[in-house]
Amino acid sequence: MTETHHTSASDPWAEIRPYQDDEVAEVLARLAHDAELLDALTRYRLPRLSRFMPRLSRVLASIAIRREVRGVTGVHDFQMRIASYMQRMIRTSTDTFEVAGLESLDPDRAYLFIGNHRDISLDPAFVNYALYLAGRDTVRIAIGDNLLKKPYVNDLMRLNKSFIVPRSARGKRAMLAAYQNLSAYIRHSILEDNHSIWMAQREGRAKDGIDRTDPAIIKMLTMARRGRERQASIGEAIAELRLVPVSISYEYDPCDLQKARELHAMQTSGNYEKSEFEDISSIVAGITGHKGRVQLTFGTPLSADFDDPEAVAAEIDRQVLAGYHLFPSHFLALEALGEAPDLLDLSEVSDADRARFQARLQTVPDDLREFWLAQYANPVLHKAGRCR
Repeated sequence: MTETHHTSASDPWAEIRPYQDDEVAEVLARLAHDAELLDALTRYRLPRLSRFMPRLSRVLASIAIRREVRGVTGVHDFQMRIASYMQRMIRTSTDTFEVAGLESLDPDRAYLFIGNHRDISLDPAFVNYALYLAGRDTVRIAIGDNLLKKPYVNDLMRLNKSFIVPRSARGKRAMLAAYQNLSAYIRHSILEDNHSIWMAQREGRAKDGIDRTDPAIIKMLTMARRGRERQASIGEAIAELRLVPVSISYEYDPCDLQKARELHAMQTSGNYEKSEFEDISSIVAGITGHKGRVQLTFGTPLSADFDDPEAVAAEIDRQVLAGYHLFPSHFLALEALGEAPDLLDLSEVSDADRARFQARLQTVPDDLREFWLAQYANPVLHKAGRCR
């Protein structure tokens, strides 16, 4: 599906929507000369040269970018370039990637996919990859503006069909207007453009392994329909968006140690300060780190039988939990914590699974172990309705 061009008069979402085909060339030219992006690339790919000959390393990075995007004339071309990297990443950092439930969804209809949130870039990337493998169009991805502080990150994300969720608007009135605009964009994408969307069930990753939907997101999603039609129920507003819960389960989370560190800081000192490049390094760690097996499960579209946002959130949670796949790492963590022995199912756990788990656990500092283990054990407890 190609992105269509809107004139500025009929483009109320110009500030938040993904880039369109006719904007791609200009954005790519800008990226090839963005000093911050060039520095980030050279620090990562040419660390010694960037230290001793920064100007030369920038020139080389700029040439590399231009060469990489030669022949890219639109959003689809750009995503096809990403697809080859995605295939390589899956080959090198995951043992298996399995998809369930997609065959039950109409390939010609747009859906609003709402998923549990474990990784900033990988959750939607795996959804996109599953759709790509099935010959379906990729999704537009909701991303918080807190992750887009650097202009080059904003450009890269919007080239990859991301749209911006406002989190930094100041004041109640500005925030309300921003959310109404966002709600209208999502509804327009599904109903008018017939273009699917992915968004997380809550703001921020579930660092403790407990996946819960924030009802405030449901409220935002229904604003556009209920703004036009006061009588419309929450259920009607949700049903027309064809909301489908999605569960993603990683055998190992490449950011598990960093999440444990954050949870430990929150418990011991009450706050956690992110370093300047932490979100970017989390994205890189997620993409490159070993994930073991990954399972993605698509649920079924929600009906109109809901009276309030909490009921919708509860149904999303039910489907996410039902579709969440438990791996040996989850049961081994529960065993290590010594909790809920009646929930332990070690029938699928091989000696190799145990050795891999122990080797990984050995790298976790003692003061972080409980937080690290809880991330993996909590999905078992949550599925059984026993989450702390």
